[in-house]
Amino acid sequence: MKYIVIGTAGHVDHGKTQLIKTLTGTDTDRLKEEKERGISIELGFAQLKLPSGKQAGIVDVPGHERFIKNMLAGVGGIDLVLLVIAADEGVMPQTREHMDIIQLLQVKKGIVVITKTDLVDDEWLAMVTEEIKEFLRPTVLSQAPLVPVSALTGQGISRLLQYIDKLVDDTEERNSGGQLRLPVDRVFSVTGFGTVVTGTLRTGTITVGDSVQIMPQGLVSRVRSLQVHGRKVEQAKAGQRTAVNLSGVEVEQIKRGSVLVTPGSVKPSHRMDVRLLLLANAPKELKNRARVRLYLGTDEILGRVRLLDREELEPGQEVYAQLELEEQAVAGKGDRFVIRSYSPMRTIGGGVILDANAPKHKRFQPAVLEALATKELGTPEELVNQFLAGRQALFSVEEVVKGTGLPAPEVALAIEKLAADRQIKVVPADQKELVVSRQVYDNWSREIISMTENYQQQYPLREGLPKEELRSRKFSFINTKNFQHLLQSLEAAGLIALYDKTIASPRLTGRLTAEQQRLVDALVKAMHDGQFQPPAWHDIIKSHKLKEPEAQEYLQYLLRTGQLVKLADEELYYSAARYRQARQKIVDFLRHNKEISVAQTRDLLHTSRKFTLPLLESLDRERVTRRVGDNRVLIQ
Repeated sequence: MKYIVIGTAGHVDHGKTQLIKTLTGTDTDRLKEEKERGISIELGFAQLKLPSGKQAGIVDVPGHERFIKNMLAGVGGIDLVLLVIAADEGVMPQTREHMDIIQLLQVKKGIVVITKTDLVDDEWLAMVTEEIKEFLRPTVLSQAPLVPVSALTGQGISRLLQYIDKLVDDTEERNSGGQLRLPVDRVFSVTGFGTVVTGTLRTGTITVGDSVQIMPQGLVSRVRSLQVHGRKVEQAKAGQRTAVNLSGVEVEQIKRGSVLVTPGSVKPSHRMDVRLLLLANAPKELKNRARVRLYLGTDEILGRVRLLDREELEPGQEVYAQLELEEQAVAGKGDRFVIRSYSPMRTIGGGVILDANAPKHKRFQPAVLEALATKELGTPEELVNQFLAGRQALFSVEEVVKGTGLPAPEVALAIEKLAADRQIKVVPADQKELVVSRQVYDNWSREIISMTENYQQQYPLREGLPKEELRSRKFSFINTKNFQHLLQSLEAAGLIALYDKTIASPRLTGRLTAEQQRLVDALVKAMHDGQFQPPAWHDIIKSHKLKEPEAQEYLQYLLRTGQLVKLADEELYYSAARYRQARQKIVDFLRHNKEISVAQTRDLLHTSRKFTLPLLESLDRERVTRRVGDNRVLIQ
């Protein structure tokens, strides 16, 4: 089922609330002060059942100029608008300001409802209708139907419902498949239930039991229960007016303007890139760093406008700019916003968010303006490429979605195309993919290969450059797990060889100079010639006049390459060939005898107890033999 939210707009006392009551049977003025003063102050909500059986939510907004911020909190989430103009007064100041807001938010679907027709004659109604048409000509509602009604007599109401029904049918359904996003317009407490927030679900779905994050506060909560228009449900979808009962948070911790989101899906920001229009009817130019009131979603935030290519913006002009906010806000690419002057408060402009988490830009830089044009008008491939360009990081697909503001399917397709064109590199990572710009990846590759080869040339006897040493020195901005994925992609390309803890260049691995190879052979021979009672390592290195650091390099090389075997005693070594011989002799003995003692092993190998016991312990570790008392038996 399609879920659509309808909003009212119009001057104070033009009959918006009475019209909603006639259409739905619900009086949306719920506050005592609203009843006493006869005007709407806060947002009101009702459910409308249409002739076709479809249902829509209605948000009734205040018309008085003092409550424009409340009007903005309601109109931001609507799919279509009922612009209400009283027949006896025609277009009034708040009609114009509300129309400016509708224009800035680009609410392109709507109906103009001419109310109070019972108070005027046909001639007056015709005159007012022409005035309204002239007023609407340059706006997004220029083609909207004009429907005269009387909420008191019921005249025109059935015709209005038919128009609404058709418009609802023609309105595109919101995306329930994306990440959760619900801007909060009311917060209150219900006895026995706790904190409840309400709002129009912009995207995604929300289900009882879900974990949600309250931004920009960063609080995490769980959904205890849900209601849609007073009806208890297990799940709410995009487009529905939703009440969410939250656990673990207090009313005081949330405010109108907070946003419920999928945990980790958005990042609040103090700075946003925007395309900004100053209304043609703005009273004066907007100067660089002018303080303004920003209306975004259901939030009102103070901030300043940084003009990037001029010192002041003339009425009617449109530019790229940055909004620097005094409090953090949550937004997504493509969100519309409105700005009002700080004092006196008046709607002066608005626009669209291009980047909700923007870095600070230098002013008067053509490259900055070109980049913002790409953010606004670029293809998904251009936007993904721009997001990755120059960034020294591996990004998950989810992070690219968050960074570009594009839908996940568009990002996935863009990544596929960019990878095929070798503009980005996809790095496999367990059950997901990491991406990085091709230029950054190639720079990393060259640096890793260069550092690895330099290390191996300096330490030719070592297996390779320790991975963690390389990461901590040059790639500390990549976590250990992702760094391993990066190295694996280089190994798959044949650029490096990976070992347990080191990286090596396939071009240099195992390459010793003739002199180094001669010394290696001599050391192994000296150990081998000692039969099963070889000389001590320190005696061998003395005879070859090796200093301790160099000797340790050779010892580690011989152990790593398997040319020497360390016995259980840390200072005793056999050549690999002698160790295999010794093991085979003991195994052959045990195949003909039940067990072997230390003394029998000593005599079998013609060696001393000094070597015999460590040798047997080494075979125990290898699970060739097993100790039983003072003897060893063969493990089958």
